[in-house]
Amino acid sequence: MVTAPLIWLLLAALLLLLAMAGADSDGLLLLAGLSALSLAAVTTLSALLPGGQLLLFTLLLLLGYRWLRRWSARRRERGIPPAAGSELAEVTADFDGEGCGRVRWQGQSWAAVSLEPTTPLTVGATVQVLGREGTRLQVLARASAAVSRRQEGGQPDKRDSGISRRTSD
Repeated sequence: MVTAPLIWLLLAALLLLLAMAGADSDGLLLLAGLSALSLAAVTTLSALLPGGQLLLFTLLLLLGYRWLRRWSARRRERGIPPAAGSELAEVTADFDGEGCGRVRWQGQSWAAVSLEPTTPLTVGATVQVLGREGTRLQVLARASAAVSRRQEGGQPDKRDSGISRRTSD
């Protein structure tokens, strides 16, 4: 006869394998797997009725999901600090809803992705270049960069006074 701890252990293994395989996009499978693993340990040490096991599993899952949402919200609210060597660029094509657009940086046109896609960037706006991924620049709206610097207690960058327009010869 298959015992309750073994059932919970098999369920935990299945859920954790699915989470590791990438079937989980929001962390819920991982939480369910960890909850089932915890329940396997609890049912090994004590005899819980099936109704109590399901109630405990649901409680663990809900508490874990609540913690995950809080952690995720806190993580999204953090400002993105500009790099020490960051420079300014000018938007030459409006950024779409996914945060993709074009900027003029060091005298050349670059494809760019906004690290805050919800912030609208229109032609003529000044952005902070924070990095590069291949041939695409990673940018942040200049106001957001200044706010991030103030939150960190830093001073405005001297380069904030204008757009860097170096040309390559």
